[in-house]
Amino acid sequence: MTAQTLRRSAALLVSLLVCFAAAGLGGLATSTSISDWYPTLNKPPFNPPAWLFAPVWNLLFALMAVAAWRVYDRVPAGVIRRAALTLFGVQLLANILWSVLFFGLRQPGGALVEILALEALIVATTIVFWRLDRIAGALLVPYTLWVAFAIALNGAIWWLN
Repeated sequence: MTAQTLRRSAALLVSLLVCFAAAGLGGLATSTSISDWYPTLNKPPFNPPAWLFAPVWNLLFALMAVAAWRVYDRVPAGVIRRAALTLFGVQLLANILWSVLFFGLRQPGGALVEILALEALIVATTIVFWRLDRIAGALLVPYTLWVAFAIALNGAIWWLN
C-alpha cells in the first residue's frame, strides 16, 4: 500500500467516523423519546413506518461521509476546501441539534424552525460541493430531498399535536 493510498484511506475512515459520530449523537437524543413519546403523537398519513428511518439515515450518513471525503481528497488544501468542509461540519451540527430539539426536548415547533435552517445549510453545502466536485455534490442530493420530506413531516406533526 502506497503512502498516498494509506492517506486517502485514513481520510475516508475519519470522514466516516465523524459522520457516524454525529449520527450517534443524534441517535442518543432520539432514543430518549422514540419508544414512549413519539408513538403517542398524531402523525400524518404520509408518515413512513418506523423501521424505515434507521436504514435511510445510515445510508444518508454514509453518502455524506463519502461526499466530504471526496472534497477533502480532490480539492487542493487551502481556504476553499477549509470553507467547504467547515460548512459541511456546521450542517452536521445542525443535524444533531434537530434531533435534540425534536426528540430530546420534545419540541416539534422549535425543531421545525431549526430544520428549515438545516435545509438551507444542506442546500448551501450541496451547491458548494457540486462546484468543487460534481460527484460530492450529487451524493448530498438524497440527503437534501430526505430533509425536505422531513420538513413536511415535522410540520405536520407540529400542526396535528
